[in-house]
Amino acid sequence: MNDTVPWLSDDEQRSWRAFVRLHMKLSARMAADLQAHSGLSSADFEVLVALTDTAEGRVRFQDLAREIDWEQSRLSHQIRRMSKRDLVAREECEEDGRGAYVAITAHGRTAIEAAAPRHVATVRRLVLDHLTAEEFAELGRLSAKVAARIDAA
Repeated sequence: MNDTVPWLSDDEQRSWRAFVRLHMKLSARMAADLQAHSGLSSADFEVLVALTDTAEGRVRFQDLAREIDWEQSRLSHQIRRMSKRDLVAREECEEDGRGAYVAITAHGRTAIEAAAPRHVATVRRLVLDHLTAEEFAELGRLSAKVAARIDAA
């Protein structure tokens, strides 16, 4: 055993493993529920949410990749699949011939509007209903703190 590694204590290890298990279970359950009830994958939903978060319903390709923290190649493949299903469209950027926008289509907007209520109900049933408002707020603060640290690294 390497004595220079600051190994996790028993309590730290239990907490870390509980967090990892929660993340895996929650991600899997949310993805399965979304797919079963809306036909959208988690990736579809993530892209559509990012697009609906803008007033125009469209985002420059590289800004979308940064927003959802994906590699350009992963996003390209996802947008291609979603375009075939008429959820999004790729639009050329008139200001910059090299750039492109990803825009939500009418069908994509209908799909996310249909999926969102069930998604929110699932979030409530799996998470919010089991935490106090203060606990949930703390979860948000802790998550933001760790995410900011990762982004800064």
